[in-house]
Amino acid sequence: MGERAQTEKKSRCILICAGDLEIAEIPERQEGDLVIAVDGGYLYCQVLGIEPDVVLGDFDSLEEDSREQIGAGRRMISLNPVKDDTDTLAALRFGLAEGYREFHLYGALGGRLEHTLANLQCLLFLKREGASGYIWDSCSMTTVIENESLTFRGEMEGMLSVFAMGGTAEGVGEMGLRYQLDQAVLTETFPVGISNEFIGEQAEVSVKKGALLIIVRWA
Repeated sequence: MGERAQTEKKSRCILICAGDLEIAEIPERQEGDLVIAVDGGYLYCQVLGIEPDVVLGDFDSLEEDSREQIGAGRRMISLNPVKDDTDTLAALRFGLAEGYREFHLYGALGGRLEHTLANLQCLLFLKREGASGYIWDSCSMTTVIENESLTFRGEMEGMLSVFAMGGTAEGVGEMGLRYQLDQAVLTETFPVGISNEFIGEQAEVSVKKGALLIIVRWA
């Protein structure tokens, strides 16, 4: 009973990464949240007045004096720079080990293209670990679904794009959008799912077999 209560109390794992951080503020911390500053993301935390619970990375993007300023009251995890995991993936593994299953990443886009691609792949990693992940910037949210559906409220505005991820996606449906798909097959060589539009109706994106990268853009 105690273990169950502890699991239910956990809320979100929030990662502040070292890419481009265009968002003005991070949503207010909720009880049970775990905030991880990923390497140079600690500098963003300083600017935004965020107190991370954990600072994790190989710290190749932090100057020595910045490392010294991390100070007491936070858990600092230093990673060997010679490693297979990116700093972001290592932070996600840490959050999973702590029992979190909902992850929100900020500063995970932009910067070096290879880091952006790696972070997008991390969303599929989370999905296959039984967790959900969301990458946020000032005008978009990116997530992954696999063998499931995702529903959007009727008041949603903006554009929605879907891409096959990790192989062919079969039985893809897009309903309640300007352009609809029914039992479509999406491949990684033909981006037919780009730039659909919300039209003031409840919308749903679904995939029967495979994974979809979903990008919602509202500006």
